[in-house]
Amino acid sequence: MADPNAKIRVLVAKPGLDGHDRGAKVIARALRDAGMEVIYTGLRQTPEMIVTAALQEDVDVIGLSILSGAHNAIVPRVNELLKKNKMDDVLLLVGGIIPDVDVDNLKRTGVSAVFQPGTPMDDIIQFIRSSVKTRGVPTA
Repeated sequence: MADPNAKIRVLVAKPGLDGHDRGAKVIARALRDAGMEVIYTGLRQTPEMIVTAALQEDVDVIGLSILSGAHNAIVPRVNELLKKNKMDDVLLLVGGIIPDVDVDNLKRTGVSAVFQPGTPMDDIIQFIRSSVKTRGVPTA
């Protein structure tokens, strides 16, 4: 039976060579303040490092903060690794500087939502809460 008090576990990652993480830290703090468990991986993470950390931490959500413009290379690789590791139940979110023209393509590759600058924190929190599937123990 699922624990109704279990906290949503979110991994926030900064993939690629982008060295700016203020936004990722602001998001991490807001999610934590909203009662979620947040794991922040730090700067310059590879897709392999991100998915390995998500697997080890048994997260419900991966939030990628991308400002470098490398989202069309990084996100498909993260998705590929999630599928390879049978992590289809992990919600993948992308935030940062994502041109409008790229949003639909990212969603087609498996991203659940793209949050651009100016998105209210409450919108992100509510999206996560409404989208994360309740964890449960499989029945025999």
